[in-house]
Amino acid sequence: MATNLVVRNVDEDVALALKRLAAAHGRSAEAEHREILRTVLQQPKRRSVAEILSSMPNVGEDSDFDCRNG
Repeated sequence: MATNLVVRNVDEDVALALKRLAAAHGRSAEAEHREILRTVLQQPKRRSVAEILSSMPNVGEDSDFDCRNG
């Protein structure tokens, strides 16, 4: 369900920047505002380094990658 959102007391330079960005993208300031909110708030959760490392497959022993031995 869509919800109305009202933003008050926006600095004039911010509102002008929004209008310029909207014009550059060929849409209304309201549509641009929706797209900015969607882009920022619906990003996938970033994974921690530990999560990334733990998801890597085990491909051998450290000695398998030691180029000094051969």
